[in-house]
Amino acid sequence: MPSAKDFFKPLAVGAPQPLHEIEVRPGRMIHFFPPHNERVRERIAEIIPQVDILLGNLEDAIPADSKVAARRGLIEVAQANDFGATQLWTRINSLDSPWCLDDLMELVEACRDKLDVIMVPKVESANDIHYVDRLLAQLEGRHGLTKPLMVHAILETAAGVNNVAEIAAASPRMQGISLGPADLAASRRMKTTRVGGGHPGYLVRADADPSSPDAPRSTAQQDLWHYTMAKMVDACAANGILPFYGPFGDISDGVACEDQFRNAYLMGCVGAWSLHPSQIEIAKRVFSPDPDEVAFARRIVEAIGEAGSGVAMLDGKMQDDATFKQAKVILATAELIASRDSELATAYGFA
Repeated sequence: MPSAKDFFKPLAVGAPQPLHEIEVRPGRMIHFFPPHNERVRERIAEIIPQVDILLGNLEDAIPADSKVAARRGLIEVAQANDFGATQLWTRINSLDSPWCLDDLMELVEACRDKLDVIMVPKVESANDIHYVDRLLAQLEGRHGLTKPLMVHAILETAAGVNNVAEIAAASPRMQGISLGPADLAASRRMKTTRVGGGHPGYLVRADADPSSPDAPRSTAQQDLWHYTMAKMVDACAANGILPFYGPFGDISDGVACEDQFRNAYLMGCVGAWSLHPSQIEIAKRVFSPDPDEVAFARRIVEAIGEAGSGVAMLDGKMQDDATFKQAKVILATAELIASRDSELATAYGFA
């Protein structure tokens, strides 16, 4: 096992120094686009200011005969646009595919410092991250990159879920992890064809009334992804990286999409994938703290004091050191979002 002192040394000659802490930027939505589609590429300049993260997808949903065109299309987008505060990411093809190596080699050379994060699908262990880590260091050194490319893993196999803690801790490049429910469902042999969200068959039912056993009994649909999301969030929080919810496949059901995104937000995720422009606004709304919640968090901090010790009563509710820490999380999130959204900056009282 290498020395802990070597963890933050570059893995190749000429590669930039690894970061000791990841840069936390607004990431309410990771908006996917198919780079091989020329009509979509023509509209990218309009989409860039609307999203926190723009991701050129090279993997699933890109036909095999369009993989090279998608890679070239992403390079064209990267070179032709000024992204400002919007991050540019890509999802490369899986490590066992015939396209992955060319994805990394060509994108690093052509996109250079314009590319912020490499999303790696179907990560199953820390070994997958170690491979990408070393290869990126070699490419950074070869092409003279001045900042390290970050890595984002997708949790979409049973092995990945089992090893999520070691994946989160595998490299200083680790920026975050996303939940990939569709591939994970297949890996687990779950009996669903849905992409994210609940399932009407996964429910709890109230006990029968002994005096009226044939009377209707209320049911409640449960969340198939609750356990996995909680495990992922814990692994990310313990290692100082960011958890994201992945895709919600039913584009037509904005209500259920919002519910799933809000579950993820409340559990600690910082954002979710958007697969369609309609989901951009949903993610923006859900992953931005409510102004009333921000105002109450500010009252807690003011009542207890910046030292964070003591007890205060607000609106009949006891506030102490624990709720002070919760309030600081809300305020830090709001301040981060305000740096990206001037309307919310005003609503939060930062402007």
